[in-house]
Amino acid sequence: MRKVKINKIFDVKYGNSFELINLNECDKSTIGCVNFISRTENSNGVSAYVKKLPDVNPNPAGTITVAVGGSVLSTFLQIQPYYTGFHIMILYPKRKMSITELLFYAYAIRKNRYRYNYGRQANKTLKDILIPESIPDVWKKININQLSRLNEKPVVLSSPKLNIPQWNSFNLTDLFEITGSETTPLLELEEHGHGEYPYVTTQATNNGIGGFYNYYTEDGEVLTVDSAVLGYCSYQPYNFSASDHVEKLIPKFKMNKYIAMFLVTIINQEQYRYNYGRKSSQDRMEKGNIELPSKDGSPDWGFMENYIKSLSYSSNL
Repeated sequence: MRKVKINKIFDVKYGNSFELINLNECDKSTIGCVNFISRTENSNGVSAYVKKLPDVNPNPAGTITVAVGGSVLSTFLQIQPYYTGFHIMILYPKRKMSITELLFYAYAIRKNRYRYNYGRQANKTLKDILIPESIPDVWKKININQLSRLNEKPVVLSSPKLNIPQWNSFNLTDLFEITGSETTPLLELEEHGHGEYPYVTTQATNNGIGGFYNYYTEDGEVLTVDSAVLGYCSYQPYNFSASDHVEKLIPKFKMNKYIAMFLVTIINQEQYRYNYGRKSSQDRMEKGNIELPSKDGSPDWGFMENYIKSLSYSSNL
């Protein structure tokens, strides 16, 4: 299928660049309240509801918003008028499009997220991203409600209660060897060409993966942690290469994918401790503790595995 640049199909324009603190928030059911779109990847990009400004008309429904910073390429069709925060671009279709077409293009653009991370924004390159010139025939047969779900953040189903006797605190160094990874420049990876091995970066989406190449430096079956931004943790089952500031947690116990997913969830709950001025460095991780289900004073690995297996989505792991 022929691909063209985004700006051949859409007019690409900057959003309002409003600061939420300078707007009046309101209940979404209030008359005169409009959606406020930010760089979040959740809730179709809506992070608040604000009162309509007397001198600024909201952006029209039927357009697509794209985050070019933060959660880069979080892309959504907006079906109600809205304002935007910083680093949001708006795509205006150059021809009349159906909802199905607009949802397809939002999905197609978002599939390019692996090209970006917190250090590589899309404000200058968005217009040049290649997307299909027309919607594939197979998509025309998809129910609109099904297509809409492709553009939403996956719903997290309620999980079984953690009916366990106790949780105990464990130092990370008792559970893992904490070490850095070898930094591989993206230009070097491009020389090897695209392939099967993940390139793990500091982005907090897509399991930290910024692409796949014919080269790796690190063995899989480890956890990785971003030490440049917020301490995002992910599970890497396969051999991989890495960008700068990617730390490895090599298990000192027998880890499988179920235990790994339990641990990733727990470790990511610690992100509030870190920010751009206080990184999740190796030194800080070595001093860090996490709370885990325990049995006879040791982590209850069997419980963790069975708990993840009991979740509705476990068959997809």
